[in-house]
Amino acid sequence: MIMFDTDYGTFGFRFSEFPQLSMCSLFAVGHDRIQSSDYYWDGQSRTDGPLLLFQYTIKGEGVFESDQGRERIDTGKAFLTEIPGNHRYFYAGDHTPWEFYFLLIRPQLILPNWLDAKSRIGSTPDLPVGSAPIRLLRDIFIQAKAGRISDPHMASSYVFQFISELCRYAASSHSNREGWPDKVIQAANYMDIHYASMISLDKLAEELHISKYHFLRTFSAVVGMTPNDYLNRIRTERAMELLRQTSYSIEHIAQQLGYSSGSYFIKVFRRLTGQTPGAFRSGSESLVYSRLFFD
Repeated sequence: MIMFDTDYGTFGFRFSEFPQLSMCSLFAVGHDRIQSSDYYWDGQSRTDGPLLLFQYTIKGEGVFESDQGRERIDTGKAFLTEIPGNHRYFYAGDHTPWEFYFLLIRPQLILPNWLDAKSRIGSTPDLPVGSAPIRLLRDIFIQAKAGRISDPHMASSYVFQFISELCRYAASSHSNREGWPDKVIQAANYMDIHYASMISLDKLAEELHISKYHFLRTFSAVVGMTPNDYLNRIRTERAMELLRQTSYSIEHIAQQLGYSSGSYFIKVFRRLTGQTPGAFRSGSESLVYSRLFFD
């Protein structure tokens, strides 16, 4: 009698397309356990693309190679890649089975979100097993194994949920200051307090005892925006308070915030909020906001 391990398996989905509807497309989800060196995938030779692949290691390890180098994908580590593409992934062959979950999805509708998340967390991120994307990945597999992903609308919903959770995780990793390097925290704290009398970035980098280039690169990578963008968001949040709570002129508020001119303040405010300071103050837009939230 042949016994099958029901904890593992690969489930594919080929639902009928609805050109008139905008839906995400789930291609396959699986939970696998590999212990053979025959397991080898070359992204250049695959013919089932275009696809996006997310693969997360539960136990053991595999290897992922790309233009960025060679990475061991061990427990708690994932890789994100596009198919076709210049990459290879395979079993490390160290006698310990490589166990992982994977998700294959079509790129339509979600590619920009996927690329944004990937740019924030990298191609081979570490993710806690209890994080929202990994919990959802496991749930998608469980639902597929139980035969409960039975139509394209449900499949689309799961794909969108997964990508949303991945993007949310990627964004939160930037907003959580506890994980920021000390120099980045010091720079952000300085701008939080001294936004109205901000020194130049050259001077700030000098105060932090790092090069301006290293400061700009590190701050942008960790926070997810440039120091100038971070400063403008702080100033814009303060501007909203002044616009609603005082009768100060636009020029005076611009001066209070540290802007060189009222016209430049108006330009920045409009770029971030979608309206001019005057329109925000008067509530002439269709919605009167008490506050706008930024990511």
